[in-house]
This record gives sequence, C-alpha cells and structure tokens, in this order.
Amino acid sequence: MTGTEEVTLPGFWSDTHAICIQFANFSPAPAELGLADHGFEMLRPDPCWSHALPDGRSLTVYRDVDETCAELARHSESDAATWRTLYREFLEQESAITGSFNEPPPEVDVSGTDPDGYRFSLQSLRSWCDERFVSDETKALVGSWAMHVGAAPDEAGGGFAAWLFSMVVQRYGNNVVKGGMGNLTGALAAVVQAHGGEVRTGAEVTRIAVEHGRAVGIELADGDHIDGFGLLAASSHPRPLVLDLLGERAVGERIAHRMRNYELGQSVMVIYLALDSPVEFRAGPTAGRSVYVHPSPPSLDYFAQLYCDARGGRLPAEPFALICNDSAADAGRVPPGRALMKLVVQPVPHRITGDAGGSIRARDWSQAKEPFADRVIDLLTRNYVPDLADKILARVVHSPVDLEQILPSAVHGTNSQGAMLPYQAGGLRPVPGMGRYRTPVDNVYLCGSGAHPGPGVTMAPGRNAARLILADLGLAAP
Repeated sequence: MTGTEEVTLPGFWSDTHAICIQFANFSPAPAELGLADHGFEMLRPDPCWSHALPDGRSLTVYRDVDETCAELARHSESDAATWRTLYREFLEQESAITGSFNEPPPEVDVSGTDPDGYRFSLQSLRSWCDERFVSDETKALVGSWAMHVGAAPDEAGGGFAAWLFSMVVQRYGNNVVKGGMGNLTGALAAVVQAHGGEVRTGAEVTRIAVEHGRAVGIELADGDHIDGFGLLAASSHPRPLVLDLLGERAVGERIAHRMRNYELGQSVMVIYLALDSPVEFRAGPTAGRSVYVHPSPPSLDYFAQLYCDARGGRLPAEPFALICNDSAADAGRVPPGRALMKLVVQPVPHRITGDAGGSIRARDWSQAKEPFADRVIDLLTRNYVPDLADKILARVVHSPVDLEQILPSAVHGTNSQGAMLPYQAGGLRPVPGMGRYRTPVDNVYLCGSGAHPGPGVTMAPGRNAARLILADLGLAAP
C-alpha cells in the first residue's frame, strides 16, 4: 500500500494508499539501509494538518508547538495549556515509545504495570477527550486521528491512538515522500538489488508448499515455482498468509481458528481527484496548504454515528472524508497550475445492507460507489470546499471491493492488515501464538502491518522481524 500511480490523468501522480510518513520517523531503517542514496527524500510541509468545521472555522497544527497552542487558544486557553502538557508528556516518553516500536513485543503480562498507564492504554477516545479537553472543537481535532486506525469514540484504546498520532505529528510533522510514496518502495527495491537480490513484480503467490514443518517452495499464479530458499519473510496480510497460502494443515487447527476470528477493521473507500487548479477552503488558505484536512462538525457523536451506520451495513448519510492535499505538499506531482487531491472515506460498510441517507438503492458496490462518491463531493462542496465540484477534471473511485482486488493487503477494503484493538496489539498481534513475527512454520516469518507495532508506514515490523531472523540464524544484527 505504498505505491504511486497516475490514477486519474497522465501527469497526476497519486499515492495508493498511504501518503504521509508519521511513525517511520521513529525508525533507524532509512539511515541503516542508506535509502537516501537510492532516491528516497522526505518533504516536511507546514502546517501539518487542519481540522475544518462546517461554519468556516478551523484548527491547525503547525510544526512549531507555540504556533499550535496559539491556534488552540482561539477556541480554549485551557485546551492550549493541555496540549503543551500532553506534548511534554510525549517528549518524556519518546525514548520508551520509540524503543517499543523498534523491538519485538514483550510476552503478554500486565503484572507490575503502571495502573495509570494501563488505564490510558485502554481508555476510549470519548473518555480521554472529556477528561483532558474543554472545547468540542479540540476534541474533534484530536479525535479525528482515531479514524485512521478505525477506532470509534467509545471503543477501548481510541484515546491512546489519538494522543500518539497527534503528538508524533506535532513532534516530527506530517511528512511526505518527494515524488510519491512509491519512491520509498523503489528505494527499498534498489537496496535489495544493490546487494545482489532479485525483485519480481506482478508475481502473485498462490501457495506456499510446506513439508515436515518447513516451507520448501512457492507456487505462482502463472505456474512458475520458486524453490530452494532458506526462509520466507512475508509482509502480506496475516489472514490470507495463514489460511490461503500456508493452510490449516501447515499451521494447525488452533492458529487457523484464531485467524478466522481475526478482526479485520473498518472498510474504506478512496476517491482520487485531478483538479483544474488548487481549491479554496471555506476555512481559509491555511487549510489549503495543509497536507491533511479533517473536515467534520465539532462532535464526537458525529464520528460515533458513522461507525454505527457502517457497522450496521448502512452507507453513512454524512460521510467523513480525510482530505489529502497531495499537490499542496509536493507540487511536482502535477502539471503546472493543476492540483491533486485524494479523499479517504471512512468508515464504510464492506457489505451494503442499506443507506442512512435514504437515496441510494443499490446494495452492490459496483452500482453504489459513484452515487455515494457524489454524496461525498456534494457534502464537501456544500460545507467545506465551495469550488471543489467545479474544479474536478477527472475522478476515480475505488470501493472496498475494488481496493481488495487492486491491493492484496486490503482484505475487505481495509487499510490496517487487521483491526488495531487491545486484544490484537503487541504480543497478541495478529493472534496469540504468532505475536513475535514467527509463524507455526519454522522458516516463515510475518513482517508486515499485521505484526507489532501495527498499521502505518513505520518500517518497524520488517526491521524487528529481520533482527529476530538474524538471531534465529545465529547471526549478529548490524
């Protein structure tokens, strides 16, 4: 999910799916691998993100914490002070957090745990926001980050997710890869090739052959076979890896049963827009310069209703769309004077049973996606970006079903390789018995977002798995 393609029109380069670098700022991997020598360069746009409100007001987070607090103080002096406190708390814990990302998770044991920290790790978004903030505007600003990991306002763990996202972006920025996220993938491929490795694309794996508890071969969709390797490191979604590629006979009944119960998380829909020129936000030019814009009413109830509808199979009446201002962050992705935008609409149902808006009769995504995309564009144009509809040169809509077909890791059109829940995190991710990158097959390892520390472009699962693999091989990590 780190590709860059001309999805809409020639010369308009959209990221599919991830656009921003947040938690990879924790990782030593880019320096260790020398990715800068292979074309990897990060841009650090400022502002980091804006939260646009329907009445034309907004809140913006800047790279400088003083600027951010001055912005929050327009809505609440108390919330500005709280933001400083939260940021200071993050800085005090940064080393421990970074360490937790870049090491295999510990075995599950809550004995001796700090009770306040343990409570916070399980606290819902609504509980935490009500405890720490005063204004509904600030709660929406922070709370919208929980949408990125599919955490509804009243679910355990949402408060921690919102805090961590917000503070990481305040600390490091909401950075983008120059030329598109695909340049990160390209740089990684170049490192492999520079060390004598071979990179194949378009080579769909259909089966991993296992004999006597070890993988001995890979079968490809075109009939080709790859044999004679020592080990496999798979960054694929854990469910198809375990159930389809390895199979129950190889992994055992218990692991197969747990993987069938593995919660996938919330489906998303993506709308790619090629624009005639940059749009003008009702909230003002600052939002137009922000790489992310979260548009919503100042209400956690709004987000709660979205999850209620989507989880009930209903298309939301007023869907939430994360606005990615691709060209505002990197003007080189579009022809001169043009603009590029991506809308990540979440949550949406994977299987449609109804429409909360009452106007879409289709129950199949192939027929529902365009009218639902119309609803998204109409809502944004009406409440947040008055000239959006008039500036669209081309539009491409990927429903959850489309995403699953296009991106192998987007099972059910999800973007996190499994829901990020307390019982699917740390040493329990993806499932008990596979929490430290090893699988029941001796020489097969899991090293993608379905492993600790979870979703996002973090570079941590792969690096952690690599160090564990080296240890299993009796080799020292560099």
